[in-house]
Amino acid sequence: MAFRTLTGLIVSLLLSLSAWADQIQINPSHPNQYTVVKGDTLWEISGKFLTHPWQWPELWSHNTQIKNPHLIYPGDTLYFSMINGKPQLSLSRSDLPQAQANPNTPCVLKEEDYKHGRKDFAVSEDGKVLPCIRETDLKQAIRLIPTETIASYLASPKVVDENELGNAPYVVGFAGEHIIVGTGDRVYVRSITESKNLSHTIYRPGSAYISPENGEILGYEAQYIADASLQQPGDPATLAITKADREIRTGDRIMPNTEEELALNYFPRPPEQSIKGSILSVLGGVSQIGRYNVVVIDKGTADGLLVGHELNIYKTGKIVRDDYSPIKNDAVNLPDEVAGTLMVFRPFERVSYALVMKATQALHVLDKVKTP
Repeated sequence: MAFRTLTGLIVSLLLSLSAWADQIQINPSHPNQYTVVKGDTLWEISGKFLTHPWQWPELWSHNTQIKNPHLIYPGDTLYFSMINGKPQLSLSRSDLPQAQANPNTPCVLKEEDYKHGRKDFAVSEDGKVLPCIRETDLKQAIRLIPTETIASYLASPKVVDENELGNAPYVVGFAGEHIIVGTGDRVYVRSITESKNLSHTIYRPGSAYISPENGEILGYEAQYIADASLQQPGDPATLAITKADREIRTGDRIMPNTEEELALNYFPRPPEQSIKGSILSVLGGVSQIGRYNVVVIDKGTADGLLVGHELNIYKTGKIVRDDYSPIKNDAVNLPDEVAGTLMVFRPFERVSYALVMKATQALHVLDKVKTP
């Protein structure tokens, strides 16, 4: 019975994957070929050929030449074609020109020399092998997304609940005669009598994230202030500041650094269930929301969001007056329109940090986000 159930699940999965493959949507304005340049991302390149870039694994799975789409390099050229009704990409590698052999140039060992076992080496007059330079190709494969954009948000800041921040130890004073404390200084902190971790982070209570639907508080922003190392536990404990982003104040809260699992490889895909939420704020001290900005949305792991989940951004439709309606002062709420795409890269329980991957027009706080 269990075998039949398992077989049924596998067949259903294969049928679902087949149906999913048939739904690939090609970008109407796709190029016939594209040469990768430095700074490109895999997501951007996929968007040149597909309406939904997260469908790139299916498009590239038809091509045996591209065994690993993560290993595409600047200078490579991709060619788009339709074969037997299925879209395919083919690849032309860019090879660096080989250096001409010159007896007067220093001996250079290339990667292929190690693979094939080079035997001819220059020797000195007394028969000793002359030293060679080892040459390594440092050309790097393109990335899936611009990871440097989100790097500062992977560990700090963070989102906490009211009790977590309110019950955390706090700075009560400074060592020496310092009025402003920064890197290299010491601070005194209440009630760190023991700690498994020497590494701590200093946070400052930030603004609350409030649900636009019912006004409920979803969490509080913990603003990153500094990194510190525990020198002496106690009440007060002594901590040394190892890195400071801004001046430290009394009342700032202390939290130990935990071994948090942070994803470094992202596989964009739509959530399995329907998600409907809103943009709560934009991080990084900017007011306008555009491509590669980091935003906070009002959905998190409790709603089923995971790292890599993509959502469409909908610009809220305007309310316009209908001068031709028989109803006096009648108004019409225009429909919301798709204005971009975001990818969740750090979900918390009730909110998430997300990277705006695409923006076709200016985006704003309270714009809607939905499952594609």
